[in-house]
Amino acid sequence: MADERVCLIGLTLLKGVGYVLARHLLQYFGTAAKVFDANPELLKKVPGIGVNTAVQINESRQEALRLAEKELSFVEKNKIRLYGFNDADYPRRLKECNDAPVVFYFKGETDLNAPKILSIVGTRRVTNYGLKLTETLVADLAAMFPELLIISGLAYGVDISAHRAAMKNGLPTVGVLAHGLNLIYPYEHRKNAVEMLKHGGGLLTDFISNTNPDRENFLSRNRLIAGLADATIVVESAERGGSLVTADIAFSYGRDVYTFPGRTTDEFSAGCNSLIRMNKAGLITSARDLVMSLCWDVNVEILNKQPSLQFTQRPDNPIIHILEEKGEFHINRFAAEMKIPVHKMMSMLFELELKGHIQALPGGMYKLS
Repeated sequence: MADERVCLIGLTLLKGVGYVLARHLLQYFGTAAKVFDANPELLKKVPGIGVNTAVQINESRQEALRLAEKELSFVEKNKIRLYGFNDADYPRRLKECNDAPVVFYFKGETDLNAPKILSIVGTRRVTNYGLKLTETLVADLAAMFPELLIISGLAYGVDISAHRAAMKNGLPTVGVLAHGLNLIYPYEHRKNAVEMLKHGGGLLTDFISNTNPDRENFLSRNRLIAGLADATIVVESAERGGSLVTADIAFSYGRDVYTFPGRTTDEFSAGCNSLIRMNKAGLITSARDLVMSLCWDVNVEILNKQPSLQFTQRPDNPIIHILEEKGEFHINRFAAEMKIPVHKMMSMLFELELKGHIQALPGGMYKLS
């Protein structure tokens, strides 16, 4: 009899078979091996499979098994865990989703059935505001739930900030990839990926090795980010973006979605404000809000110490606008840009600093608070 692991991988490589149909076939026949043993006439009797799909499956099965055997060798050589849909420890949250993968690949030792799991996503072009939200949220949650697992997508911006904040606060964190485990994308986050493994986290994907990080793969992997967690938090997002796709998927699964509000004029709060307006996400301003909304049990004394994040309205000021665009800026460059003498520039900067809108850095640099 064929190796069930090979057949599980092969099931994902059959022509005409997507996520939902692969799961349907597995549930109908009981094992992946029986799917490959079935002749076209038997396949045609399966609800949802017509003549054309049965022919495609029959014609592609040998090549699918050949590629699957090659993939299993890669998995074993690199000590990657293979999760099959019928495995006892297959993530229970993910198993509830109708398009859950029949098999996925995991590098790490993390418990994917941890008692509490949150996904944190957002724009790749995260602002200082978004960074502060992410870091504060994760730090406060870590103080209340030391075993919390953080899921994200290892992308630029909010994703990598969430991973880093989790490690900084002693939480395990899992990166869900849009490609095979033979590479890390973006390459700049390779060091972070290694650190995640060392800190009890992991890397997860349902793509076989040598699958490139193509655009459509990111949309596909978002369902795993949403499906693995109790709730999805969108930190910052423009009117359109991958994080909104993740939020929509989580919403379709009946999972909780939460987001932070932002000013109506901020580009990367537009998506978050829209989620709230359409009642697709709950509004939160702190870890306390999130915990209370999820009805998670936590020591009342600890909960009462969690402050709400302050949403102070920044003034309509050219200094603020420059810092929103540039991130950090030197006092001399302010003076040159705004055509104001340095001594007057110092006074204007000091006033904004006293009001808590900006922060002075070493060397005459300034950034938004």
